[in-house]
Amino acid sequence: MGPMVWSHVGLNCTDQKTTEDFYTRYFGFTRARVVDLGEARIVFLRKGDAYLELFAAGAEPAREANDDGPQAPGRMRHLAFQTDSVDAFLASLGDAAEVTLGPLDFDDFICGWRTVWVRDPDGVIVEVSQGFEDDRSHDKDGA
Repeated sequence: MGPMVWSHVGLNCTDQKTTEDFYTRYFGFTRARVVDLGEARIVFLRKGDAYLELFAAGAEPAREANDDGPQAPGRMRHLAFQTDSVDAFLASLGDAAEVTLGPLDFDDFICGWRTVWVRDPDGVIVEVSQGFEDDRSHDKDGA
């Protein structure tokens, strides 16, 4: 068996086009493929090695998520992205998404680490951070 590699996150969408527009405009994804299933379709978005798979939502009502996302077991808490400037990202976003938490500074942990959480068109919480760095002391060689 070959190595395991990351594939994608599947998102249920109220309106696939609105969700696609949000992630292509503000997060730099591009459409990679559309799978036509007859009465439905799946839209794949790609950014580098990361994919989002967009499905038309079923009839189940959305559960509202707040702050940095739902804390219930079995639910994804949030998607997360890195940027050079949280403030520039927020300026580009304008009123296209609701800020659910932050921006918060985490300088006590990592100098320059700043994060904001926003709600996408379907209620998914999306974290956007700047300045996060791995703790290299956990590397096997200590480098």
